[in-house]
Amino acid sequence: MKSRKPRLLKAIKELENTTTAPCSSEFLVADLAGNEQVLRGAFESCSDVVFRSLTVAGASRMLLVFVDGLVDASTLDKVLLKPMLSHEMPDVADGSAVRIIEEQLVAFAKVETAHRVKDVIDGILKANVAVLVEGDSHALIAELKGFEKRGVEEPAAEITVRGPRDGFTETLRVNTALLRRRIRSPRLKMESLSVGELSQTDVVIAYITGVVQETVLEEVRTRINRIEIDGVLESSYIEEFIQDRALTPFPQVQNTERPDVVCASLLEGRIAIFVDTTPFVLIVPMTFWTGLQAAEDYYERTLYTSFIRWMRFILFNVALFLPSLYVAITTYHPQLIPTNLLISIAAAREGVPFPTVIEALMMELMFEGLREAGVRLPKAVGSAVSIVGALVIGQAAVEAGIISAPMVIVVSTTGIASFAIPRYNLGIAYRILRFPVLLLAGSFGLFGVGIGALAILAHLVNLRSFGVPYLVPVAPQVPSNLKDVLARAPLWSTPHRPRLIAGGDKQRLAHGQNPKKSRGNQPT
Repeated sequence: MKSRKPRLLKAIKELENTTTAPCSSEFLVADLAGNEQVLRGAFESCSDVVFRSLTVAGASRMLLVFVDGLVDASTLDKVLLKPMLSHEMPDVADGSAVRIIEEQLVAFAKVETAHRVKDVIDGILKANVAVLVEGDSHALIAELKGFEKRGVEEPAAEITVRGPRDGFTETLRVNTALLRRRIRSPRLKMESLSVGELSQTDVVIAYITGVVQETVLEEVRTRINRIEIDGVLESSYIEEFIQDRALTPFPQVQNTERPDVVCASLLEGRIAIFVDTTPFVLIVPMTFWTGLQAAEDYYERTLYTSFIRWMRFILFNVALFLPSLYVAITTYHPQLIPTNLLISIAAAREGVPFPTVIEALMMELMFEGLREAGVRLPKAVGSAVSIVGALVIGQAAVEAGIISAPMVIVVSTTGIASFAIPRYNLGIAYRILRFPVLLLAGSFGLFGVGIGALAILAHLVNLRSFGVPYLVPVAPQVPSNLKDVLARAPLWSTPHRPRLIAGGDKQRLAHGQNPKKSRGNQPT
């Protein structure tokens, strides 16, 4: 296992070198035909790469190279091709063709100069237009991106009743612009990186200078820079490489599609990682409590938010422990159940051929199967099929005596409770842990449930996200930050950023801003 990854990366580099080595170390020459031959060799069998050769005023030859579908063709025609073909450009026979074309392009696009063949190839593959002119040993790389992209829409997985409706898209610069609209400060920094030997995926690390903790920022840079992979297709690829511990069901990197969530995290001293071609932005470090918080918590009144957070916490534990407690009590501790209820459960289970734990496992697996099928089915029929499937199968199973009605109620309640968790990846952790705890309950009763709960708690206490304890500010306890955990205090009463997450600038707002009579906030 140790030597497998180096061999794979070596093979990838050798494959890449077989296609780019002859030209990657070369410089462009003044002979346009020679440059064209090298580029055509590099893009051999690439039918989507367009080579357009033109002769302009002054009999100078030019070569445009770009990827069809990634370039704004209308702007290219308007800015460059039409003026050249209609002889509106000045005579370029004096050797100043590149300068004149650059002046034409710079009014509409960002233009860079490339001297190496490799830089020209990279520029073309990044949706730019390469302009080469006879007699010049360098090329112009014009940023005329024009590929199809999705518009800004409300995130489907993070809907709120009150709050912004815009969400991230698959276009990196659209996403960073959504961030810049909200934080209009030069202290907001965005460092660009490229990850992936073949995909060359653009990655941006966003943070606020002075607010971020420099050691955590340096650790993020180090972990991303050491990634060696052939391609990055989604931000989860990055997440798997930079998380602290791989073999745990709990996420240590938060992801979101909402710009307001990213901005709030940056203002607390966290770091955002944007990956091109995905709307999911990573946020580090993550704590357990951020998984229980929704964006809407900060847009509603604090009393309501505190109530909802407690409800989530209760439902969170119901989703994990309810089936286990039902199995443990009905199997090993029936004396804990009121007599009338016990008689009802016993009557309902009469004729069921399986032990309670097997019955619970069957129902939980069936529920997970229906949930997975509902996600994979087409949207138009997915919800209808999953609901009808649950009703029909549940009713038929009860009537056939395979399962009991109380078990249907328990599993349904568990499923509903699991949907109350705001962060989908944290909900997955509890869905997985439900099964081992269920087996412990079926084997040892309440003692087994206690063992499972203690094991999960011990694991959470020892978990870290970029060096930050996962249960902070509860364990270790940071009293000043407890105002925004299970209850949310008003903004004016929380002047400091999270203590173990923020860097040097921990002051978030001025003291003494609470509404009071002397400020005119109340009628006299």
